[in-house]
Amino acid sequence: MNTPAIFAGCVLVWGTTWLAITFQLGPVAPELSVSYRFALAAFAIALWCRMRGLPMRFAVREHAVLAAMGVAMYGVSYVCVYHAERHVASGLVAIGYSASPLAAMLGLRLFFAQPMTARMAAGSVLGLAGIALIYWPELARPAPRGDAAIGALLTGAAVLVSTCGGLLAHRNQVRGLTGWATMAWSMGYGAAATFLIALALGRGITIDLGAPYLLSLAYLALFGSVLAFAGWLTLVERIGVARASYVGVMAPVAALFVSTAFEGFEWHLLTAVGVAVSVAGNALVLGGRR
Repeated sequence: MNTPAIFAGCVLVWGTTWLAITFQLGPVAPELSVSYRFALAAFAIALWCRMRGLPMRFAVREHAVLAAMGVAMYGVSYVCVYHAERHVASGLVAIGYSASPLAAMLGLRLFFAQPMTARMAAGSVLGLAGIALIYWPELARPAPRGDAAIGALLTGAAVLVSTCGGLLAHRNQVRGLTGWATMAWSMGYGAAATFLIALALGRGITIDLGAPYLLSLAYLALFGSVLAFAGWLTLVERIGVARASYVGVMAPVAALFVSTAFEGFEWHLLTAVGVAVSVAGNALVLGGRR
């Protein structure tokens, strides 16, 4: 596939995964749905590694850091996302989650002493301001049990936990702990952690055998968690990580349009302004990266 097609494919897949999550919200506890998703994704990646002859053995210490990354990035953060989508439209959660790269920039500055230019700082402020503008009409609208506020808080928690996972991933990358095998293990650890969380919370171990649940589960695991990531890695090789990261700018916007089409999300003037401001902020941040 050519580069523009891969870029569009990543945006399309990641832009629709947020809607697919809504088909996971039902009789099965979110913790279990997250566990099923990443267990299936981990199995698929491990099978790919076996077929390619890629080594999957790591030292105990390396397993510890992979487990920490997996629990944060593929476990707790997604549990927060699934619960957030019980309260607000999937597109809103996607837009809120787009703050993850901006939070990661701050984390890299605080914990790894990476320089932050004025351009990147201004972009971070714009990105967060845009997200606040998008959420404001929902927070101001009367809703039962303060659903919008709960959804926003859960989305914020997901961003913070995901950022911690991203910082651990950066640490692993600096130390050469990268590749498909590390992703298989970290996803597997995330799946195991969320399964244990489900048991600790007394969730019944169930699965929905209906077509909407199973098809969305397969889509999220194989397309959203494996193939799209493979496409993104290909983009990184072809055009560099900075330009490939624009997928993360466009996918949440696409998710908001998908939510409008399928969930009846209503746009306001502040919504449109917020999207423009958020995209501009992300563009400033990514444009300042080397």
